[in-house]
Amino acid sequence: MNYQRTLKKSVSTTGVGLHKGEKVFMALHPAPANTGIIFRRVDINPPVDFPVSPHAVTDTRMCTCMTDENGVAISTVEHLMSALAGLGIDNLIIELDANEVPIVDGSASPFIFLIEEAGIQDLNTPKRFIRIDKPIRIEQGDKWAEILPYQGFKLDFGIDFLHPAIAATKQHCVFEFSSDEYIREVSRARTFGFMKDFEYLRSLNLALGGSFDNAVVLDEYQVLNANGLRYDDEFLMHKILDAVGDMYMTGHAILGEMRAYKSGHEINNILLRAIMDNTDSWSWVEYTENNEVPLKFLPAEAV
Repeated sequence: MNYQRTLKKSVSTTGVGLHKGEKVFMALHPAPANTGIIFRRVDINPPVDFPVSPHAVTDTRMCTCMTDENGVAISTVEHLMSALAGLGIDNLIIELDANEVPIVDGSASPFIFLIEEAGIQDLNTPKRFIRIDKPIRIEQGDKWAEILPYQGFKLDFGIDFLHPAIAATKQHCVFEFSSDEYIREVSRARTFGFMKDFEYLRSLNLALGGSFDNAVVLDEYQVLNANGLRYDDEFLMHKILDAVGDMYMTGHAILGEMRAYKSGHEINNILLRAIMDNTDSWSWVEYTENNEVPLKFLPAEAV
C-alpha cells in the first residue's frame, strides 16, 4: 500500500519575505488523512485558510500567489510546495504570520531540512494520484507546455536565455522524478534574477527581501555571487524546481510527462488548470502494492 503522508510533529522557522522584506514566522503542523495542504494566515483575526488549488492562484508575475474571495493573499508558495511534492507530503497545515512564505535561501532545500527535522508519518489511508490519460497542450507565443500519459512523473524542460552566464550552462534536460533525485539534483537550485531588475523592483517597493543570500544575481555578463553556482545547470534546475511546486497545487502527485519550453509560473498554472478542467483527460488512481507505484518517494523511516 502507498499511504498518504504528513509530519510526525510540528516544526517552525523564521525568515524574510522576498517581496515585502519583512520577518515571517512559519510553522508546519501534522494533519489527518484527506486534509490536503492548507496555508493559514494567523496574522488575521479570524485566521484565513488557503487550501491549495490551481484555481486559487491569482498572480504569477514574480511568484505563485493565492487569493481568497475577500482579496486576502498568500504568496511565494512554490518553493515550499516543491519540497512537499519532493517528499510526497499529502496533508499539512502551514501557519504564517505574514502574507508570504519566507524565501530562506531561494531554494527548496531549507524546507526539505524542516521536513527531515519533523520526520514523515505514513497515514493509514491510500495516497491518490492524478493519472494523465490524454495529452493536453497550451501555448503562449513561443512558450508552451504540455502533459502526456506516462507511468511516473517526467519533466522534459527547455529554457532559452541569451545572457552569457546562462547560455554557458545546460538549458535542456529530461528529469525522471524520485525523492532521491529531486533532493540531490533539484532541491538546492536557487531563484535567479538580474541586478538591473532588482534595482527597478526596489524602486517600486518590491523584492525588498532579495539579496545574494537568497538568489543567484547576475549583471550583464556574469554571476555576481561570491561562491558562484551550486549546480552547473542551476538556472534550468530552478525552473524544474518551480514546475514541481506549481504542478503540486492540486495537493496530489501527477502521473504524466510534462514537456515545456520557456515555461514559468503562469504557463505552469494555465496547464494545470487545463488539466483539471478537462476531466476526461485524467483519472484518480490508488496503488495497493508498493511494487506497483510508479513514483519513488523516500521511505518515511528514512527521513
